[in-house]
Amino acid sequence: MQNNDILRRLRYTFQFTDTNMMELFALGGCPANRETISNWLKKDDDPDFVSIYDIDLAAFLNGLIIFKRGKREGEIPKPEKSLNNNVILRKLKIALNLKDEDLLNLLNLADFKFSRHELSALFRKPDQEQYRTCKDQVLRNFLMGLQLKFRNNNLDNYTHES
Repeated sequence: MQNNDILRRLRYTFQFTDTNMMELFALGGCPANRETISNWLKKDDDPDFVSIYDIDLAAFLNGLIIFKRGKREGEIPKPEKSLNNNVILRKLKIALNLKDEDLLNLLNLADFKFSRHELSALFRKPDQEQYRTCKDQVLRNFLMGLQLKFRNNNLDNYTHES
């Protein structure tokens, strides 16, 4: 999936305002102004569209983690220079304090059948034999499940029991 599409989906799902988006990027250590964020959110065929780099999306996701979980002692985590779907899924899992069962329920909401073993393989270290790459289809359906569950709810009111 393209980083811009992920950013658009998260903004839509949690109804983040421009100010919220700027705050999340700043929390992640990558301040971004309204115009830059607006260009990242534009559709691909818009002449002002700009692709968001992995490091910028990683900063946004780190900001989301800090926003939801609180700042840890020490330095702000450095955003990764390179992202893949496994890392994005892991960051969203951490930010939203999701358990494996929650992830499976969200995938199920999107009518995407996925087993606990398949899910476990996505969170293993890449050098482990059981590691599996998170395909675009899995991430897309996870984001759809998030949207179905949270679109009309405020992120501040989220608990994994809801």
